[in-house]
Amino acid sequence: MADFTLANLWRLGRLWSVVLVANLVGTLVVALLYTFTSVLTPELSAAMLKVAGEITNHTWTEMVLRAIASGFLIATMVWLLPSAEAAQFHVIVVITYLIAAAGFMHIVAGSAEAFFLVLNGHLGVQAMVVDFFIPVLVGNIIGGTVLFALIAYAQVMHEI
Repeated sequence: MADFTLANLWRLGRLWSVVLVANLVGTLVVALLYTFTSVLTPELSAAMLKVAGEITNHTWTEMVLRAIASGFLIATMVWLLPSAEAAQFHVIVVITYLIAAAGFMHIVAGSAEAFFLVLNGHLGVQAMVVDFFIPVLVGNIIGGTVLFALIAYAQVMHEI
């Protein structure tokens, strides 16, 4: 961002797109595994569908706001990991636990639930994209990028 150009903005968008698509492919593979193999017992599958269905019980605004908080926490985790050294695993566990316990939304973690719902016929593809992916992605971008970037910049602005 120190050399802000359209070319660098394009590169950033391309990098984020590759990372997002790779993560979504991974969660889709997991949802396919859970849906079309005998990895899960019928009871566990039913319980997972019930839990996954909770992502559809929120308005668009609620999804965005919950995703902002999640994006901020994930960005915080990324910020903390380099200095955590031997405690990196614990930082990841605590941050992801906070996201789950608070009911926040994250595009990657939640996509496993969304794909699982779609593959099991409990959610349509259009509803998944419009009512889950878009608001959560917008919120994660705001929380993880804008808010955290402003705080990070405030820390180092006198050194730049």
